[in-house]
Amino acid sequence: MNYSRARIAAIGYEIPPHVVSSADLEERLAPLYEALRIPRGQLEAITGIRERRYWSPGFRPSEGASRAGRKALEAAGVDPREVGMLIYAAVCREHLEPATACAVADRLGIGPGCQVLDVSNACLGVLNGMLLAAGAIELGHIRAGLVVACESAREIVDLTIARLNREPSMETLRKTLATLTGGSGAAAVLLTERSFRPGGRRLRGAVCRSAPRHHRLCTWGPDTGIPEGRAHMAETDAAEVLRHGVALGVETFEAFRRELALPEGAPDRIVCHQVGATHQRTFLEAVGIPAERDFTTFRFLGNTGTVSLPLTAALAEERGVLRPGELVGWLGIGSGLNCLMLAIDW
Repeated sequence: MNYSRARIAAIGYEIPPHVVSSADLEERLAPLYEALRIPRGQLEAITGIRERRYWSPGFRPSEGASRAGRKALEAAGVDPREVGMLIYAAVCREHLEPATACAVADRLGIGPGCQVLDVSNACLGVLNGMLLAAGAIELGHIRAGLVVACESAREIVDLTIARLNREPSMETLRKTLATLTGGSGAAAVLLTERSFRPGGRRLRGAVCRSAPRHHRLCTWGPDTGIPEGRAHMAETDAAEVLRHGVALGVETFEAFRRELALPEGAPDRIVCHQVGATHQRTFLEAVGIPAERDFTTFRFLGNTGTVSLPLTAALAEERGVLRPGELVGWLGIGSGLNCLMLAIDW
């Protein structure tokens, strides 16, 4: 996929107010740790995550997404009524129907001619939403598209801690450890047609690959009520997700450089989906990217799902890590398994 007209005009984000450390979670997991004789400090040692953020209880995803979306619109000087497509792309949604995007559109004052919809694809939702909006821009259907997401880890982590203390076994811990890395946050990416607003970062192209035979390795749900009566839980075979995810990432990265004809040594900088220390180290070594080209936030934000990559990119730009003129790669791997990589002329 190659693009010539689509630009990333602005990125907005919102970081929740409540800081929750890995030590805080371990304190709540005292019955499990005592039953299995696990020493304190293991959660941070294994994942590299020192802390994450939570919204206040009862905080609605549409509120976080709207705050981030409003920041992106204001930064680019775009009126909400000029947005031709609004996509809500988070894992966390407010209802089966209507689309959570409807609540966001109402909060932002989006115009009646806008396409309003949800997109769901695990941690890749925002990247998928960006490509849908970029495609519509390339075809001349819209001049501005806004992709928003808000993730909340508080609820599923609370349920997981209760389960671990109720079922203190190494097998349950193995299946739910990844859930404890979850953090919360909101992000928005505003894409515009190149002549609509001056400047912006050119979306050069994207490459995707999938390995759906691994779709059972990481699940969170059910959120549909079908089949009725199943417990709400998240489970991950972390070792297999790492093994097959990195293999898919290597395959995608090779296609990414080849199909977009990237020069030797490119991209200059990368931003990856934020999982944890082991995933970062294993993936970078597999594709031969020096660690200094990467920028991470998982140590203090945890894994914020669909929000992690755009929020991390926004912080990297604020801190001068992503500079004008650089070719930046956004590299995402999500459960399913799916992989999507974007090349952006910063």
